[in-house]
Amino acid sequence: MKNTIAERIADFLKNYPPFNLLSKKKLQSIAEEVEVLYIEKGKYIFSKESKPHDHFYIVNKGAVKLTLTEDLEQKIIDICDEGDIFGLRPLMTHENYILNAEANEESIIYGIPINIFKPLSEKNKNVKNYLITSFASNIKDPSVLEGRGNISSYIKKETNNDLFNLQNTKFTKNPITCKVSTSVKKIAISMRDQKIGAIVVAKDKKPIGIITSKDLRDKVATGDYKISSTAEEIMSSPVITSTENITIPEAHISMLKHSASHICITKDGTPNSKLIGILSLHDLIVSLGNNPSVLIKEINRAKKSKHLRDIREKVNILLKTYLEQELPFPHILNIISEINTVIICRSIELCLEKTKKPPPVKFTWLALGSQGRKEQLLMSDQDNALIFEDVPTDKFKETQDYFISLSIKVVKYLNTIGYEYCPADMMASNPKWCTSLSKWKNQFDDWIINPDGTGILLSSIFFDYEYIYGEKELSDELEKSLFNTINQHNYFLSKLGKDVIEKPSPVGFFRQFIVETNGDKQEIFNIKIRALMPLIDAARILLLSHSIKGSNNTLNRYKKLAELEPQNEELYNSCARAFRTLLKFKTEQGILNNDSGKFINLKSLSKMEKLKLKRAFKPIKEIQELLIIRFSLKQML
Repeated sequence: MKNTIAERIADFLKNYPPFNLLSKKKLQSIAEEVEVLYIEKGKYIFSKESKPHDHFYIVNKGAVKLTLTEDLEQKIIDICDEGDIFGLRPLMTHENYILNAEANEESIIYGIPINIFKPLSEKNKNVKNYLITSFASNIKDPSVLEGRGNISSYIKKETNNDLFNLQNTKFTKNPITCKVSTSVKKIAISMRDQKIGAIVVAKDKKPIGIITSKDLRDKVATGDYKISSTAEEIMSSPVITSTENITIPEAHISMLKHSASHICITKDGTPNSKLIGILSLHDLIVSLGNNPSVLIKEINRAKKSKHLRDIREKVNILLKTYLEQELPFPHILNIISEINTVIICRSIELCLEKTKKPPPVKFTWLALGSQGRKEQLLMSDQDNALIFEDVPTDKFKETQDYFISLSIKVVKYLNTIGYEYCPADMMASNPKWCTSLSKWKNQFDDWIINPDGTGILLSSIFFDYEYIYGEKELSDELEKSLFNTINQHNYFLSKLGKDVIEKPSPVGFFRQFIVETNGDKQEIFNIKIRALMPLIDAARILLLSHSIKGSNNTLNRYKKLAELEPQNEELYNSCARAFRTLLKFKTEQGILNNDSGKFINLKSLSKMEKLKLKRAFKPIKEIQELLIIRFSLKQML
C-alpha cells in the first residue's frame, strides 16, 4: 500500500536544497521517517544550550524565528520561511544549540531524522558542501553549488544584492593574555572580572595556546586538574589563527573544521606573528543578525512603524560596518537602496491594510531625488509622488481624494520611521504630486516646453523618479511620454545644461573652498550643492540626450555614457570616480556628525581630507566644459 503522507512530504522536499540533490529513492526513504510537527506561534522548537535533537528541520508552512539571547534580550539572527532548513548543529557538530528556534507564526515543520539522512547523503559531495556552507553562512541558494569544486571557491562569491559573504568579521582587539606559568586560579579570576569567555596564552606576544570557559569546566571543575595547575597544563594548543581580513563565512567554516570556538587574529595570519585580536563564535552569531537578507525578512514581517524604525537603525549600523571594511561602494549603494525600497513598500502595504476601502483604480508610488536615483544612504527627507489611472472627469476629485488620504498616511508613517518631511513639500501628500497619469504627462510637457526657473528646478527632482510600488505600467507610460516630448524640444536640454554650468563652483580662483556666506551655515561647505549636484545633473542631461530609458542612478549613467561615447570614456570614468569619492565622503561625515552630511565644517578636516576633496572636484569643470560644447551654451551665458 502506498504511503500517501510520505509521498506528499517527498513531493515537498524535492523542491528544496539539499533534498533536490538526492535520488528519488533516497528521498522517499527519508520522507517515510519524517516527523510532522505543528508548532503554535511563540512556542519553541529548541532553545539555547538545550541538548541536540535527533532531527534537523525544514519549514513546510509558516515561519520560524532564530534568535540569540543576549542580556535578557533576543536578537533576531534569521527568519526561516517555507523550504528553509534550520537546527543543523546536531548534524554537523553534535553540540548543544547556541540559538533559540521559535515559531514566528503558526507553523508546520518537518523533522528530518539524522540517523536516516546522514548515511543516505554522506557520499553526495554537493549535499555535504551545501549543508556545511548553509550552516556556516546562511547560504540557501543551491545555484552556488553549480560548477564549484569546493566550499572556499564560492564563499567569497560577490553578488549585487548581498554583500554578506564579503563582510569581514568584527573581532576583539587587544585580547586578554596570560603566560604559560600563570595559575588556573588567576586565569579563572581574570576571565570572571573581565567578563570574557577565553584567554590567550602568549609568549613573546605570539599566541601559543588558548583557555576557554569550556576548558575550565571540563578539565578543572571535573577534578582532572587542580586549581593550582598552570596554563600550559590545560591550554588547547596549537591555536587556530587568521588575518584580520577573514570573512564571516570563512571564520565559521574554520571553526567547524577545527571544532573550535575561537580564532586568534595575528598580524600575518600565522601563530608565528604578533597577536592583535581574538574572534569568538559569539561574535559571529551577532554578525549574522546584520545579514541584509535577514533584515529584509524582518521588514516584510513587520506590523508596526516601531519595528521598521528599529530595523532602519540596524541598517545604519550595517552601512557603517560596510564603509569601515571598505567594501565595493557601488554594491553598498545597491544593498542600502534595496533595503530602503523594501521599507517603503512595507509601509505602503501596512497603510493600505488600515484603509477601509481598496484603491478605486490602479496606482504607482514613485521615489524621487536621491531615493529615486538609489543614492540615499543616510536618513534624509522624503521625496515621493503618486500616479493614478485616468478616470472620467466626474470621478477625478473622488479618486484623487482617496489617494491623497492614503498618501498622507504613508508620508506620516515614513516620518515615524525616520524619513523626515520634505521642507519643499515634494511629497505625494501634496495634491500637485498626487494626480492622474494624464495630468502628470501635461505637467512634464509644461516643464519641457516652457522651461522657466521653477520648471528647471522641478525637472532636476522629478526626472530622477523610480517605481516603488503599485502598477509599473503607469510609470513606464509616463517615461515614454516624457522622452517623446524631450525629443521634440531639444532646447529643453540646453536650458538644463545652462543651469548646471551656472551652479556655484566648489573652489575659487586660488583653489580655496567656497563656503556659505548666509544664514546659520556661514563658513560651512555645502558638498551636495557645490560638488555632487553638478555631477548628478550632468549625467542626467547627457543620458537624456541619448534617449536612454530606465537608468536613473548616477554611476550607471556614467557607465552607460562611457559605452555610448568611447571618445569621452576617460572623462566619464573620472566623473564616476569623483562621484563615488564625494558621496562616500558625505556619507561618512553624516555618520560622524549624525546628520545628512550635506554641510561640512572644513575646520574638522585634515589636510589630507581636504586634498582628497579637491582632487575629486577636477572632473566637475571638465564635464561642464563638455556641456558647453555639446549644447552650444556659450551664447546663452
